[in-house]
Amino acid sequence: MTPLDYDYLQKILKDRSGLMLSADKKYLLESRLLPLARKAGVAGISELVQKMKAGSETLIHDVVEAMTTNETFFFRDKTPFDHFKDSVIPELIKARAGRRSLRIWCAASSTGQEPYSLAMLLKEKAAELAGWRIEIIATDLSPEVLAKSKNGLYSQFEVQRGLPIQLLVKYFKQDGMMWQLNADVRAMVQFRQFNLLQDFAPLGKFDVIFCRNVLIYFDQATKSDIFNRLMKANEPDGYLFLGAAETVVGLTDSYKVCPKRRGVYLPNVAAAAAPGLAAGGFKPAGFAGR
Repeated sequence: MTPLDYDYLQKILKDRSGLMLSADKKYLLESRLLPLARKAGVAGISELVQKMKAGSETLIHDVVEAMTTNETFFFRDKTPFDHFKDSVIPELIKARAGRRSLRIWCAASSTGQEPYSLAMLLKEKAAELAGWRIEIIATDLSPEVLAKSKNGLYSQFEVQRGLPIQLLVKYFKQDGMMWQLNADVRAMVQFRQFNLLQDFAPLGKFDVIFCRNVLIYFDQATKSDIFNRLMKANEPDGYLFLGAAETVVGLTDSYKVCPKRRGVYLPNVAAAAAPGLAAGGFKPAGFAGR
């Protein structure tokens, strides 16, 4: 793979998914794209790039798919889900008593464990939420992982990663070597293909946004832009959940840290009213995906 090949792949990934591939990630490209090159019937990554440059949209899609990290598991990092269950939901039940509805967005939801974790926690509060309208929108760039998500079918290994045994017994049925999530829990989540570089406005407003473990792959300018646009999609008294290695500090004034709740952030309404806040007008180069 030549430096020009690497530059081309960097640009494609940035434009299509927002993924920022640093100069030291050549090994990652090779490990993920060499199998794809063999599948495409070419000798190596340089030849793969030539086919991409010739206009193979299918191949470009496959490269972006191969490079997108889909690592996830149930109740990942545990603490944010404890905050969601013990503090955020009780607070929102009081705040939304008039309209009796909740909207939650899981961005970059991968194979579905995160939105389904939230759905199970809401099921556990069924008595308090009786008669409420609950919407969980889960989005991801990849149609392949979304298809898996909709099925709600997980291996023994996947259900052993973070899922409490009592919830496994209560909400799953064993299907051979796999575990199938109950239909009523699956029905709580709407899965959609969506790209975080797109306009968020069509998705509407959300009381809670989970955007965890995806922004670490973006450059600073893209992160700042996404935070500013997330704030506009968040209700003024809503919540944003980020991954353990992510923060808004030093990147945006759109959110402020939620005291004593690690990984939870609050829309900064005062900053939103200030004229200097970035409007989030970033436009990716020619992508019409998720």
